[in-house]
Amino acid sequence: MKILNFKKLHYLILVIVQFFYLNTQSQEFSEGPFDQLIIRGITLINGNGSPPIGPVDIEVKKNIITKVQVVGYPGIDKRSMGPRLEKNGKEIDGTGMFILPGLIDMHGHIGGKSQGADPDYVFKLWMAHGITTIRQPSGLTSELTLKLKKQSEENSIIAPRIYAYNGFGSGSEINSPEDAREWVRKNAKMGFDGIKFFGSDPKIMKAALDENKKIGLRSAMHHAQLRVVGWNVLNSARAGLTSMEHWYGLPEALFTDRTIQNYPPNYNYQNEQHRFEEAGKLWNQAAAPHSDKWNDVMNELIELDFTIVPTFNIYEASRDLHRARRAEWHEIYTLPSLWKFYEPSKISHGSYWHYWGTEQEVAWKNNYKLWMSFINEFKNRGGRVVAGSDSGFIYQLYGFGFIRELELLREAGFFPLEIIKSATLDAAEALGATKKIGSIEVGKLADFLIIDENPLENLKVLYGTGAIKLNDKNEIKRVGGVKYTIKDGIVYDSKKLLDDVKQRVSNAKLKDNFKIVQPGF
Repeated sequence: MKILNFKKLHYLILVIVQFFYLNTQSQEFSEGPFDQLIIRGITLINGNGSPPIGPVDIEVKKNIITKVQVVGYPGIDKRSMGPRLEKNGKEIDGTGMFILPGLIDMHGHIGGKSQGADPDYVFKLWMAHGITTIRQPSGLTSELTLKLKKQSEENSIIAPRIYAYNGFGSGSEINSPEDAREWVRKNAKMGFDGIKFFGSDPKIMKAALDENKKIGLRSAMHHAQLRVVGWNVLNSARAGLTSMEHWYGLPEALFTDRTIQNYPPNYNYQNEQHRFEEAGKLWNQAAAPHSDKWNDVMNELIELDFTIVPTFNIYEASRDLHRARRAEWHEIYTLPSLWKFYEPSKISHGSYWHYWGTEQEVAWKNNYKLWMSFINEFKNRGGRVVAGSDSGFIYQLYGFGFIRELELLREAGFFPLEIIKSATLDAAEALGATKKIGSIEVGKLADFLIIDENPLENLKVLYGTGAIKLNDKNEIKRVGGVKYTIKDGIVYDSKKLLDDVKQRVSNAKLKDNFKIVQPGF
């Protein structure tokens, strides 16, 4: 017990030291906020689903958007029509560039001790990718989570805006519906924005969700396999759950000829390969697409105003392990401690590559087809689907994993403007925050990303590593990467944030004499 407490104290000390350092270096990466900020002549890709429009001038005073004004036509710039620069004002020339609302990662774990990823490392990777808001679905201690949330609100650290969801039951024994209601009330008083559930006794779940709904907070749930037989997604949505993570619990609501997943006799949940291998066969046991059962479940979830956060990217290694391991950003931006955490292991969550082969990958590819079919149709019928990454596990890196999630939404059938809407305004709606964030409109907070390539043409330009493009001289060039991330009216140089992460990773490798080597070599 004493050793455990010492480890927690040591981690907290490291975090505190990191933030003292961060406070002294923040000016190196950012400017502002300004009395007035004008972004001139830029093309606006808004989160409300409207097509691109430009040239547009956007005026911000302090942290509030005050004007969004068309100032000409393509190739005919009439900047004289736009707002006039005031004393102490700042201008950004957006000619040839694109502006989007700040992206919202709806499943953003803020690192952890196991990964050796402290908040500063994680925050800079997110901010460098234009992610200005995250929903933290538990993982850190309550004290540290709320501290980081407050520091982000104050902009005393470089960090996205944090919507903090506490893990249900954290710090307490909950043995009755009355215990559940009391915990929910305490959670709200502490300052959390919602609750992350994993499952419990149905009576306890009903009480907790009912109380949370009365208070007016939102909720998320990973329908863990140990509890899903007695409580699937329909049970949750009917009881007041506002969003689900991943997809566990959804196929179980679609069963027609069974009540329990068809586990093999030798299955053991503690064996991570068993857990993930069998998960890849689950959608094939559910009702067929567009069948009566499939339609009934989908329509009821939509009627209940339910939100799905699929996190496609976090399971992608299950269908293509080689691709996930070989992602080009690992060499530059993945910490040695994080790489070690990813490697096959019998004790690290998500490191389930005990013997992963062709059969497992094919099963997962089929799993994705059925899963994506449901998600795309859910969106088409008016259901809310939002982007979340769950990075820090299974070879998915913070920031990069979120952009990969956008690409996978495209694979699922979402069109580019639908993807941007899912990652901005729809996510803000799921958070209950549309008055503040999610689109670029007068009266909202100044959260943007600026990029010199069109992401609707190629989502890959949003990666910190950009996209590969061959020019007219037959030269290979890297294009894209977010140029500026603006949060609360503060302009961050996204490239400098990435450079800082790059240097940190390089230093860690030198210190440990570490080189990324593929497992087994």
